Amino acid sequence: MKGGGAAGRYRACVRWLIDRDEVGYANLSRSLVSARLGMTVERYVGRALGTAFSVGVFVGLVAYLVAGFITLPPSTGDALPLPLPEMGAFAPFIRPILSLLLGLAAGYTSYLLLLRYPEVEMKNRAAKIDLSLHNAVSYLYAMRRGGAELMEIFRSLSANAGVYGESALEFRQVVRDADYFGADVVTALQGLSLTTPSEKLREFLDDFISVIESGGNLSAYLSGRMKVYQEEARFEQKKYLSTLELIGEAYVTVFVAGPLFLVIVMVVTGLIGGAAATQLSLLTYLLVPLGSVIVLLFLDLVSVKEEAPERYTAVKVLDTFKDVPIVNARPDEKIGFAQLARYDRYRRMKTFLKNPLRSFVHEPRLTFLVTVPVAVVYLLIVFLTLPTGLQVGTVITLVDDHLALASLLILVPYALCYEAWARMVRGIEAAVPDFLTRMAGINQVGLTIAQAIEIMVRTNLGLLSYEIKRVSRDIIWGASVEDALVRFERRVRTPAVSRSVSLIAAACRMSGEISEVLSIAAKDARMSHVLAEERKAGMAMYIIVIYLAYFVFLFVVVVISTRFLPVLGEISVPSTGAGITPLPGMGASSVIPTFDRLLFHLSIIQAFFSGLVAGKMGEGSVKAGVKHAAVMLAVALVIFAFVV
Repeated sequence: MKGGGAAGRYRACVRWLIDRDEVGYANLSRSLVSARLGMTVERYVGRALGTAFSVGVFVGLVAYLVAGFITLPPSTGDALPLPLPEMGAFAPFIRPILSLLLGLAAGYTSYLLLLRYPEVEMKNRAAKIDLSLHNAVSYLYAMRRGGAELMEIFRSLSANAGVYGESALEFRQVVRDADYFGADVVTALQGLSLTTPSEKLREFLDDFISVIESGGNLSAYLSGRMKVYQEEARFEQKKYLSTLELIGEAYVTVFVAGPLFLVIVMVVTGLIGGAAATQLSLLTYLLVPLGSVIVLLFLDLVSVKEEAPERYTAVKVLDTFKDVPIVNARPDEKIGFAQLARYDRYRRMKTFLKNPLRSFVHEPRLTFLVTVPVAVVYLLIVFLTLPTGLQVGTVITLVDDHLALASLLILVPYALCYEAWARMVRGIEAAVPDFLTRMAGINQVGLTIAQAIEIMVRTNLGLLSYEIKRVSRDIIWGASVEDALVRFERRVRTPAVSRSVSLIAAACRMSGEISEVLSIAAKDARMSHVLAEERKAGMAMYIIVIYLAYFVFLFVVVVISTRFLPVLGEISVPSTGAGITPLPGMGASSVIPTFDRLLFHLSIIQAFFSGLVAGKMGEGSVKAGVKHAAVMLAVALVIFAFVV
């Protein structure tokens, strides 16, 4: 009872806090609903208050403990975080007061951030809905032309949320309101229109409801909207490419040309008496990597990227004969079952040993299981063969090129396998529109989908031909058309193929006459392929710019190392005393090797991150940038090995 009373008082306090600002918390309620977080305002505010209290207590305790280790100058004699010698008798109270203030500030800040989180999540969902809406409308149009009822279309679309993304997730609310709350189609669509975070989807739903209520042609409306959204997708991509161009120019200017200018200044000031080695170290090991990571994160934030498709499969539990007693099997049957169990245990291993290269191409991450141990063994051999008693700087100079070689050993196999997989996927996606168009023509003359696939086996569709043969073989061996297509989708795992397969499978469940559906799927797949090709062509120039900028950077660094440093190293500067002394501090013989090592490390680090940025800009993936990083890294190693 006591705990329940305390919980009740806590809920009353939360309710009182909400009532003080009804407008602000009403906006929070709308954000929670649109973000689909599944919480009431009272519950979310209660959790936010609890989290803020925990953060405030933690920060206050940490500040109090840290302040205990910071002492004032001897004139005060108190363990205080700030030198306040004039506080007198109040000095012992400053430490707890400052800790309390820091804790309160941290708690209040975290509470405000948590109140803003639903709005941020709502905006993120709105962007994802806008991105996937034209694909969802294409699905609605194709299913409607196939003769499906509206609720069946919405159920089918929501069931494929793993393929169609946030737009399909929104239509789950329509299915929920109709199936569980007894709402009709119009009422359910109106409820979604009121709660969706996307203005684009809200406009579509309002017009869609108007067409339903007026008895208009839904197919014509969906066809018109599909064309409008495809044109908008082109416009959005142009804006996105303009943003990428701006980011690319900023990256080349700030993180390639900028470090090059700083390198020249630091080398000159370091050789004439300045302490630039530390500053160049900060530039090499902190500023360039940190700035490049920030650029990569920003590119990921603004990228128009499609999420990996997911397929959910229903599992049936066969318990019809669960009450029937089990009779011991015959000896020969036991042997057969044991062989089946043994085959299942070693099936993956046999498949891998039969064709290891294909396994690595389908899963490029598997290369790390081989290359990382090999690289570690190589580095261990290098370290064990070093003479004992060497200084740290000498060890780094002897080992850094081996570290770069070990990095190449890890990056090159992954890059080759990923590029082979990406080329195969691009080839398949390029052939999908032609495949669907031909399938539509064959189905239009009266043949079934299974017969159409059997005919398509004899056509040449490039890389897709092999997959069509596998689909046909699955059908011949007894699989349904839907199951064979789903297996094809799982092998390829691309958004374009997943959308086409989902649409065909749903249409096949309704009717065998799906030529119209196949034509619409072909148009959608062709549109996605054209957008991808336009994006790739638009960013190819900036990949070349990044390569040229890095090669200019490398050329200047090599000139500094081979021409500039040896000449300046022979220059002596006058000291304050009598006579002439070498360079102040360490002397030229010590400064020049340090700068040589830092310039080499800067070139290696710049190569790695420039390659990742080039891949992220050109193909929208850091994985695609591994090949660029490997190429730039290899060029830097060769030049420093044979030129410097």
